[in-house]
Amino acid sequence: MTYALLTLPFLIATAVITLASASRPRFGRRMAASAVSFVVLAALTAVFDNVMLALGLFTYPAEHLSGLRIGLAPLEDFAYPLCAAFLVPAVFTLLPARAEVRA
Repeated sequence: MTYALLTLPFLIATAVITLASASRPRFGRRMAASAVSFVVLAALTAVFDNVMLALGLFTYPAEHLSGLRIGLAPLEDFAYPLCAAFLVPAVFTLLPARAEVRA
């Protein structure tokens, strides 16, 4: 199995849950904040993955990668910060408020 296929369910879940939160207030503002968060997380991923790969701390089997890279880091590594930046706020928005849970 390739890493791209491994990340696909997470990307689909992120898209579905994020779209499900579209009816909640301040969706546009949340998407803008998520986009900024993704840029920061992607930059950190690029820096630290490249450093760790350059130092030989770990490697990826080439047959499991798409071949697209940002420096030494495979493109698949950037799916996780993307999911974190969009999925976490969407899930938090869809959860009932604490006042609703107590009632």
